Amino acid sequence: MAIVSELRLRAIAGPTLSCDVVHPFPAVVFSTGGYTGNVFHEFNDGIIPLYLTAHHHNRNVVLLILDHHNWWVSRYAEILSRISRFPPINFSNDSRTHCFPSATVGLHIHDDLTIDPTQTPLNNSIIRFRKFLDDAYAPRLRWLEVAEKPNLVLVLRNGSRTVENEGDLVAMATEMGFRVGILRPEKTTELASIYRVMNGSDVMIGVHGAAMTHFLFMRPGAVFVQIIPLGTEWAAETYYGAPARRMGLRYVAYKVRVEESSLWREYGREHPVVREPAKINARGWEETKRVYLDRQNVSLDLGRFRRTLEGVRRYLDGGRPPGPEEAEEEAESRQK
Repeated sequence: MAIVSELRLRAIAGPTLSCDVVHPFPAVVFSTGGYTGNVFHEFNDGIIPLYLTAHHHNRNVVLLILDHHNWWVSRYAEILSRISRFPPINFSNDSRTHCFPSATVGLHIHDDLTIDPTQTPLNNSIIRFRKFLDDAYAPRLRWLEVAEKPNLVLVLRNGSRTVENEGDLVAMATEMGFRVGILRPEKTTELASIYRVMNGSDVMIGVHGAAMTHFLFMRPGAVFVQIIPLGTEWAAETYYGAPARRMGLRYVAYKVRVEESSLWREYGREHPVVREPAKINARGWEETKRVYLDRQNVSLDLGRFRRTLEGVRRYLDGGRPPGPEEAEEEAESRQK
């Protein structure tokens, strides 16, 4: 990948080199290049693999960063301090000779936002990673009082994949007895503040996109409702749905109908973009991104979405949430 620097390893014969800095602990060398700036990739390609690779050293490890970004180190400072007791070293801009007893070059990765316990030294899991995040951010959290109403966080986007009738959605959820908060995460939003909001939530609702990565900040047993636009079913399930279930969340996939997508108004019901998303996706990622990610918004059928929220509320009140198929069956039975 051109945006990740190459690290060359050279064997040097002859006398032992003199060390400017001698470290008693091992090193882990990794890059913060790649797709940093996108929270999904920051966790999927960076934070979780770093946890997998270095956490078993019990903070007795030195982090050497290629493609060093000050903003990245600052943004993830709480997490990095739980992985290593030492400040990260900007390896691209350090001319000293560092000596280590051993070094790991590159990071381990299992799957999308996933940890396979059988492949880790300490049988770590995504549940333990969630506890690790709690430990990292606990000193920064102001604990929320127990609310009489369930906390629902609506994660909204700017640009594409917006909820066009978000105001009506907020009003409906409020009327149904939820305490509604709105989160519009930006690149400059402090991660600890996002963690506090999500950690205190009972429900998160959002349209498929990178911000759904924040389900990692929710407590196991909370409800994650992902609104899935046309043409994004596979990505929504692979990147967020399956990992959320593995973390112990109650996951609900709300697949928008044709009439809820702005593509219906733009192309018409019979156009292949609307009728046959699989064929459009088969043309490759760039076409999928252009059509279904960058040019699609949703306008929710509030009657239909209300039934999803009713299922969520029943679960929070001690029942169980219906899946999308069950919600549709209930809707049809009520109309008969």
